[in-house]
This record gives sequence, structure tokens and C-alpha cells, in this order.
Amino acid sequence: MSPYLPLCVASLAAAAVASLLDGFSFALLIPFLRLLFGGEALGLDAPTAVERLLGTALAGWLPTGDRGAALRNVVLVVVGAVAVKNAAAYLAGWLRAQVQENVARDLRVQLHSHVQRLGLGFLRRTRAGQLVSRITADVDQAKLLVGQTLTVLANNGTLVLVYVAILLTLSWRLAAVTLVLAPALALALRPVVAAVRARMRDALHDRGELTALMSETLEGARVVKAHGAEPYEHARFAATAGRHARGVVRAERLAVLAHPLSETLGTAVIMLVLVLGSLGLLGGAPMRPEVLVTFLAVSLRLLSPVKALSHFPALAEQALAAADRIFEVLDRDADDVDPPGAAAFPGLRVEIVFDRVGVSYEPGRWALRDVSLTVRKGEIVAIVGPSGAGKSTLLDLLPRFVDPQRGSVLIDGAALTEFDRRTLRRALGV
Repeated sequence: MSPYLPLCVASLAAAAVASLLDGFSFALLIPFLRLLFGGEALGLDAPTAVERLLGTALAGWLPTGDRGAALRNVVLVVVGAVAVKNAAAYLAGWLRAQVQENVARDLRVQLHSHVQRLGLGFLRRTRAGQLVSRITADVDQAKLLVGQTLTVLANNGTLVLVYVAILLTLSWRLAAVTLVLAPALALALRPVVAAVRARMRDALHDRGELTALMSETLEGARVVKAHGAEPYEHARFAATAGRHARGVVRAERLAVLAHPLSETLGTAVIMLVLVLGSLGLLGGAPMRPEVLVTFLAVSLRLLSPVKALSHFPALAEQALAAADRIFEVLDRDADDVDPPGAAAFPGLRVEIVFDRVGVSYEPGRWALRDVSLTVRKGEIVAIVGPSGAGKSTLLDLLPRFVDPQRGSVLIDGAALTEFDRRTLRRALGV
């Protein structure tokens, strides 16, 4: 993320400007409504803090005694504020897209580079389709974490702060009630969010299996057709596709529950607050009509960013599940690289010795166990045996596609691990 920090900061700044102007345009409802219904723009004995701020900011634009000019100026200021707000929102979205897609590109390139430095042991244990799915689909899912963080947390978080500040200045009592009841949204969504990540991770695994099956079927089409195995392969694919669909539905069922749940609770809170404010049940005089309408408008406007924030944990859990699968690969130590100073392979002079070598791709299961063999220069040796006997593994030891867990391979008395893989493989016909 560090290369894109300036873009992130610029996106956050643009989002903050858009949020401030959005709140400012809603605050202008107070002078607009007063002028519309025959009053002075801000001519009050006991104005709210918002009205005092507007009076200071727009002192020259709201002349007393000329309602027509004042109304015209308020409309012009509202239109101008909305236009600048939308320009800032566009800039924030454009910068966010740049950060999101560049992070996705870097992840894919890093994954591809790291896979190239992993040994055949890992590649044999992991289905090719799973790796393809992680580089393509999982990165697409994980990149949303960056975009959603900039969009939801930054933009909507700033909007919530601006709206809450306006509500506090209009009526701190009503705003306090709102802020006390708001945590009910988060508490209600907590058990939903907890289950989304685990289910989404399972769904992503099934998608990888689906990709692997399709890849294997296409690559082995000749063998499948030769043995008349099309119905069997189709049944396998259909079963995996069904399992994947059911997993996604289970995850989405929980993820989409956050939206209606938060909206229902938020609407109940807003209605309660408005009843309390209009009747003056919290102490003090009832709110003036233009202030109450503005409070209502800002409160309703507050629902949208609050819903987005409440939905963010579910989206983040889905992205984190994909990120977990990506970093399972990235966190593996690269085992197909040479240490600094590895010697160049000088070529074979006398013999190759396999000295009681043992190779295991999985704990407790040996592909080769205590195999010893000497091959002199100029000899021709045929390695034969049934499928799974370890023929390919034995040959893979020479170019160091795999290294033995037991024993050693020697060339002219020197351990094969002393030589640089690149020069060694150049000397072999693979």
C-alpha cells in the first residue's frame, strides 16, 4: 500500500470535502425554509449553533429586508455546494479505483512470482485450479477490502461525523438519544458478521475446486473421451458446482441480512427521536418547524451511510476470507531458490550417486524411501515401474525440482545442493 499512500490521502481528502459540503447543503435548509414561508433568513433571537455558523459564513449573502435576493442567494449557494461536492466525490471515486486496481495487480504479480519460486512438492499437493482461482477470483474479492475501506469507512464515516455534528448543534438532547440507541445496530449485527467469514472461505474453496475440475477435464479431454468417462466427469462437475452454489447462498444469506436489519432498527430510532423532538418530551421548548424539518432530513440522510457502515463488516469478512487464501501461498517459504554464493554446476565428470534418498510430499507418505543408485558417466539407465512407484520423483531429484528429506544426491562426490539450480538445469535435458 505504501506506493499508493499519496493517492489514498488525496482520495480521503476529496471524500472529506464532499462530506463537509453535503452537510453544509443540508444545513442551508433552515434559511431556505424560513425565506420560503415568509420569515427572515436568520433573524432569530435564539439561533442554533448551525444558524450562527451560517450567519457568519453567509453574512453578505443574506441581506435583511430583501427576501427575494436572500432566497436567490441561498439557492445559488446550495446549487454551487452540491456541484462542488459531486466533483469532489467523483475525484475520490476515481482515485479509489486507481488504488484498488493497482493493489490487485501487485497482488497478482506477487502471487505469480512467488509460485514460480515454490518447489514441485507444493505444486503437486495443490491443484492447479486452486492456484488459478486464488490469483484471479480471490484477488478480485480481496481488492474490495481496499476499495470498501476508502469508500465506506472514509467517505461514509466522514458523512456520519458531519451529520452527527449537525444534529448535535440543532438539538443535543435528540442527538444524544440517537447516539445512545445507535449501538443497537452493531450489537444486532455481531452474530451475523461472525458467521460470514467462515462460510465465505468455504465457498471460495469450492470455487477453486470447480476451476480445478474444469481445467483437468479440458486438459485430459483425450483420456476422458477414450474411456467414455464424459458422464462421470459431468456428474463430478455438477456435484461440485452445486456444492459451490449452496455455499455461496449460505454466505450471502447472512451477508444480506445486515442491510434490512440495520434499516429497520435505524428507522425505528429516527421515528422515536422525531416524536420526542416535536412534542418537547426531552425538556425545553419544542423545536421550531424549519429546525425540525432539517433535523428530519439530516437524520434520514444519516441512515444511508450508517447502513453502509453496518454492511461493511460483512463485506470485509468476505474479502478477508479471500485474503487468507492468498496469504496462505505468499506466506510459504520459497523453496526453489538458491542461497547467495551457490556454485555454478561444472558438469558431470565421473558419476551420479543416489545415497539412501527419501522423498515425502505429505507427512507419513513416502514417494521414495531409502533408494540407492549409482549411474556412471556414459551409462544408459531405464527407470521402470508401476504408476506411483516414484519414477518421476527420482528423476526430479537431478534438476532439484524436489530435494530429498533423507539421504543425498551426489555428483562426483559433491552434494547436489551445493550447485546453483539454474546452471544445473541448463546441463540437463528435461
